[in-house]
Amino acid sequence: MRPKFEYGDEVRVLRNVRNDGTYPGEPTGALLVRRGSTGFVRDVGTFLQDQIIYTVHFLDIDRVVGCREEELQAADEPWTPSLFESREKVAARVALGAGGRVLVQPGTVGEIARVLRGTPRPDGSPGDVAYYVDFPGCNTLQVPESALVPPGGEDPADTQEDAA
Repeated sequence: MRPKFEYGDEVRVLRNVRNDGTYPGEPTGALLVRRGSTGFVRDVGTFLQDQIIYTVHFLDIDRVVGCREEELQAADEPWTPSLFESREKVAARVALGAGGRVLVQPGTVGEIARVLRGTPRPDGSPGDVAYYVDFPGCNTLQVPESALVPPGGEDPADTQEDAA
């Protein structure tokens, strides 16, 4: 088990990091670091002898947090932001189907199993984002970001247009 990152490497966190109860002074579940934030590796260790843990200092918020290797990427690697992340609840904005059959009705709530980030385009614009979403009563579906909204919430695209 060799670490992917070394002391001093700049890294980006791939998903929101919340307090699992081990961060002092913050309640369990509190947001510690927002996905996409960058920081510098201060230490490399292991947990239960099978997980590499990095101590990362996020300078912008002056916070030092432990991160698992799968939560990090090199800061200079392409990054595509997303509206949602793993384990978040989402609702179908439109009917979703496969093989000519509607499998999920608009408004049906599911849970994101995985975020699929496309590589940013050569012109610098972000790549496409899709998700594997578990909806009740059907298999996991691969769904483009444009087909999802927060459950019971407004369509983020409508909100952005209203703000413009």
